[in-house]
Amino acid sequence: MILRKSITNFLSQKKLAVIGVSRDTKQFANYAYRFLKTHGYIVYPVNPNAKLVEGDKCFPNIMSLPEKVDGALIMLPPEKTMKVLPEITDAGINHIWLQQQTESPQAIQFCKDRKINVVYGECIMMFSEPLAIPHRLHRWVKRVTGTLPK
Repeated sequence: MILRKSITNFLSQKKLAVIGVSRDTKQFANYAYRFLKTHGYIVYPVNPNAKLVEGDKCFPNIMSLPEKVDGALIMLPPEKTMKVLPEITDAGINHIWLQQQTESPQAIQFCKDRKINVVYGECIMMFSEPLAIPHRLHRWVKRVTGTLPK
């Protein structure tokens, strides 16, 4: 189980790359990107197949960002997650959030072996304040069932 400290450490980073944003504004990755952007984070969209995302310049990879970021939120299929992890760690990023359904045992172990603060198995929107009603409900259910990180 992920510790709340790992989540707090990730969310305290103010410059984030959001890897897996889409040209389709209805995708969850874009929702998270917009939320973080409007709530005080400096966020950079990363997608090798897009020039613009949400009206912002999109970057093909971590190495092409205009400045170093503190953390990376990954929203990719697990097989693509494993392909971007070495680049992320080569860039010196020590905080990674593997959004639900992006993680794999190999990705988690990759991060742990490198002493990276890694969050997995949790939805970033359930911990990003202020909570929207669906995420507030989800967090309440996890609290009641004892599955909320402590």
